[in-house]
Amino acid sequence: MARTPVKNTLQYDPDLCVNCGMCTMVCPHAVFASGSSVVQLARPEACMECGACQLNCPAGAITVESGVGCAAAMIRAAVTGSKEVTCGGESNSSCCSDSSCCSSDE
Repeated sequence: MARTPVKNTLQYDPDLCVNCGMCTMVCPHAVFASGSSVVQLARPEACMECGACQLNCPAGAITVESGVGCAAAMIRAAVTGSKEVTCGGESNSSCCSDSSCCSSDE
């Protein structure tokens, strides 16, 4: 069954990008890719909203509301001992386009 990508809070402004590549280094899901003059937003649907890219962007080209997506859901499930991972009120069967980010079986 194909998954429908869920909109996340990631925003990227290439006009502010200084092409330092920090986001490509810290992103656990390869959302960003190296580009010739600016970083490219390669897989925005894979963003789990952890906030690492925003915290490490010296130019302020990236904003994301961390703590609302799959990363927060995984932490919540681990802390509560829940077998079901949910983010944004959705179960892991529909919260992410990349099932590896919300899998509780790992």
